[in-house]
Amino acid sequence: MARVGAKWGLGAAALALTALACLAAIGTPAAAQPVQYCAQIPFIQGIPPWGFHAGLPIAGSRGSYARGHGDINLAAGTISGILCQVDRAPRQPDRLILMAVQPHLVRHSHGAVLWGVPGNLIVFNVRVQRSSDPRCPVGARGRVTLFASYNGVRSDSVRFRFSPACRDHDHLYHGAQVNAQVPPA
Repeated sequence: MARVGAKWGLGAAALALTALACLAAIGTPAAAQPVQYCAQIPFIQGIPPWGFHAGLPIAGSRGSYARGHGDINLAAGTISGILCQVDRAPRQPDRLILMAVQPHLVRHSHGAVLWGVPGNLIVFNVRVQRSSDPRCPVGARGRVTLFASYNGVRSDSVRFRFSPACRDHDHLYHGAQVNAQVPPA
């Protein structure tokens, strides 16, 4: 049990450091070259417990991207992790939200079908931990649906849905711009 507590302590410390580093980068003007606000959340290499990256670093006057990863125990129905999403709109400051995964899976399936193809699916709740968007406060809740297609088909997706205060961050990323890893049941 002490090992679990230490793991959660390290995870909380990593979340806090990531949030501070990402929010420190917010001072960069939107017209600058591509900014990787989520740089502290690594791109997933190989097969992680769960993870994704969606969209590309924003280089123009508008765009959005997201990234996240964490641990999961399908048998116990538990999940942990961190996510980041950045939005840019013309003549507005970039908006960054960092989210912590809530500990219980809402749903998981090894036989889900989305976009007409089979894949692994997980649904989990998140809570905003840091925000540079004054309309999306810390503590706001959301839900993430992560789908990873299999059998050689590439049709991954990630959908963010938030409470009304954060509805500007509701996004669906789908297709070639998404690389998702979801473990089989």
